Amino acid sequence: WALHLKNVTISLSGQYECSFATYPYGTKAAKIQLIVRAEEEQHYVKEARLNQTLEIPCLEDTTSENLSNYPLKWLVWENGRKEELVTKKPSCPAVYRNSSALYGQRVHLGLNNTLKIFPTKIMDDGRVFSCHVMYHPERVQKSSTTVRVFGK
Repeated sequence: WALHLKNVTISLSGQYECSFATYPYGTKAAKIQLIVRAEEEQHYVKEARLNQTLEIPCLEDTTSENLSNYPLKWLVWENGRKEELVTKKPSCPAVYRNSSALYGQRVHLGLNNTLKIFPTKIMDDGRVFSCHVMYHPERVQKSSTTVRVFGK
């Protein structure tokens, strides 16, 4: 027996019980505690100088879990749409999406899955870079960083 929940919201958190009658043993029951959490996302602002290397950490507050054990991707928001820059699967080399005229050869994946952009350009100012780590198909942790570029 299975309970399928659609359009899950935090209000569905609670204890669920399944009980059924069996012959000749009587009623059997099982309970499960369901905790529904909001999507995990962190927001940061990163300042960079023009023509310098910009390094954006994937998940700044993550220290205990090794990100190399999980698939992740870096995206950039441009004109209201998102564009995938880099994807990385465990034990595989990073795959770069060089279709972007703005970021094609300027983007590299650094240590601890940081996004490295070189050189920083004035058009990077105000862009939002987002890292998505998939711990489980239904648990994705996201980190978004807005970039501010300053001249010398």
